[in-house]
Amino acid sequence: MKCPYCGFQDSKVVDSRGMSEGVRRRRQCLHCHSRFTTYERVQSSTFQVIKKDGRREEYSRDKLGTGIRKACTKLPVSNDDIERLVDGVEAALHHLGKIEVPSSTIGELVMKRLKELDRIAYMRFASVYREFTDVDAFRQEIDALAKAPEKAVSAQLPLIPQEGFSASARPARRPRRRKLGARR
Repeated sequence: MKCPYCGFQDSKVVDSRGMSEGVRRRRQCLHCHSRFTTYERVQSSTFQVIKKDGRREEYSRDKLGTGIRKACTKLPVSNDDIERLVDGVEAALHHLGKIEVPSSTIGELVMKRLKELDRIAYMRFASVYREFTDVDAFRQEIDALAKAPEKAVSAQLPLIPQEGFSASARPARRPRRRKLGARR
């Protein structure tokens, strides 16, 4: 494996962990000793995506991930959450067992999972995917979303635990250290 820092051609595996869709390896360069992570996935049989205009295009995991990342920009959604979402969509697509899949099927799978992950990301994705032409169409989607019960718990952890929080509570101060040779 080529080191991303110095370009040296050899590295050693320091840690290896299985994931749902592959293997995560922690590597160390044998030249500069920098550490980096690689992910290995099984390259399953690829399929064609049938676009809205009838064109056929090779499926691209990167393209799907980029679209989802754009929808999740500046939201409390981690890269791991996005990768799990992409893995789930890919698994569902492979489960269909088709060689050609309409882009609308992919879009609906993404929207279903984004709605559970983050509602704002869902609305961003839906506004592009459904090509809202006016404010009324956008408002209808927001109203439908507002009426549906929220299933997902916020991905962001609270900064301060709510139980036992006291506005007047302050952390204890550490005593100052004296410099050597300093007099009191």
